[in-house]
Amino acid sequence: MVWIDGALCPAESARVSPFDHGLLTGDGVFETLVVYGGEPFAVRRHLERLAFSCKGLGLACPDAGLLRDALSSVISANGLDHGRLRITVTGGVAPLGSDRGGAADQMVVVAGAPLGEWPETADVVVVPWPRNERGALAGLKTTSYGENVVALAYAKERGAGEAIFANTVGSLCEGTGSNVFLSMGDGRLITPTLASGCLAGVTRALVLEVTGAVEEDVPVSALSSASEAFLTSTTRAVQPIGTVDGVRLGAAPGPLSLAASAGFDALVARTLDP
Repeated sequence: MVWIDGALCPAESARVSPFDHGLLTGDGVFETLVVYGGEPFAVRRHLERLAFSCKGLGLACPDAGLLRDALSSVISANGLDHGRLRITVTGGVAPLGSDRGGAADQMVVVAGAPLGEWPETADVVVVPWPRNERGALAGLKTTSYGENVVALAYAKERGAGEAIFANTVGSLCEGTGSNVFLSMGDGRLITPTLASGCLAGVTRALVLEVTGAVEEDVPVSALSSASEAFLTSTTRAVQPIGTVDGVRLGAAPGPLSLAASAGFDALVARTLDP
């Protein structure tokens, strides 16, 4: 069962207009949430970021209370105990081009699915295409994901599970659906600043809070020489990086990765809406 524009319906009967601007141009934003024990995690933070992305793309953000009810409805209708949820907001029905229709034409979809298991460690590949940290969509979680699709396919062709982007000045940025943390062996845990163009990940922010990690921009080449590193995302939580471009890191998981994972798990145990 999925929730579309205010009502639940079976997925097989759900319909999206062939004139939907999200389908035609990638004009949309989304959030992915994880479900623990039948409850969505970090809803407030995800809805705040959805509002930020909507504002950045010029879309009207749906009411937060309406979205909370929609999330609960989808969890209940699908019996999700441990799973993932996705909220998608698109520009809705629009002309065949870049122009939008009106705000009343926007489409809102909430869908859920079981959550798969990630490998214990991730092998990553640095892709040859940079993130544009000064682009109009930098820092927004939009449905314009073609660049990520190409990058992830590039990584998987090389036996890796995630692709890593540098930005236009050669600094480490992010993965296709993850943020990156690393240590250079000096006891410090760092992650790229938001000025690098990376997404302000919800899990990234929580890991920063529970570990005392710092934000610092480093060359993308620093990743392959890190003493340890890990990815964070809503569905991965904390996932240690095993290899970078085929080069094995010194520890996977290393002590800082283990501490970050334990700290995050403890946070989840304390509260589901931190």
